[in-house]
Amino acid sequence: MLEQRIQQQFFESADLLYQVAESLSRPVADAAQLLVDGITAGNRVLCCGLGLSSLDARYMAALLSGHFEQDRPGLAALFLDGQLQMSAPADAGAALARQIQVLGHPGDLLLLFESQGAPRAQLAPLLEAAHAQDMTVIALSGSQDDEWRSALLDTDVQIRLPHSRPARVAEGQRLLAHCLCDAIDLQLLGSGE
Repeated sequence: MLEQRIQQQFFESADLLYQVAESLSRPVADAAQLLVDGITAGNRVLCCGLGLSSLDARYMAALLSGHFEQDRPGLAALFLDGQLQMSAPADAGAALARQIQVLGHPGDLLLLFESQGAPRAQLAPLLEAAHAQDMTVIALSGSQDDEWRSALLDTDVQIRLPHSRPARVAEGQRLLAHCLCDAIDLQLLGSGE
């Protein structure tokens, strides 16, 4: 019984990735191009996420500023953790929005991870802060409802892994982070093979 349940976890994850591979290839390519264009123009990538998704944002910032599978100079990527001075609002979304206001510059990109189906009220301030700074948003989301989709601009890119289980979405987002890094490295360094 336990082994079957464990196998089901693998099958469910693989099934989701198989289902979205074709439909997500275009938005991932678009997002990778935005990142390359921004980085080569001297702009930065600000990575953030709410809740456990912040761990994926930290991981992505580390891959960009460090390296993925090939050695390369570090890319200008920052992880926003939402930690501010003691006088800052306790709400993580408001703290992240404040960091975007303080650190974001025109031409920078906001790479937002969201796997839990956060409501518009939590995500809209982040998107509004990025847009007020003239930043482009790349949103890796898992929401099935996408009630906050209307807060994205036509120039933004959403990469959506629709699934009811946040664990499946988080697994897919890790793969998306790797796909983005691979595409960036391919465009900046060429094939390492």
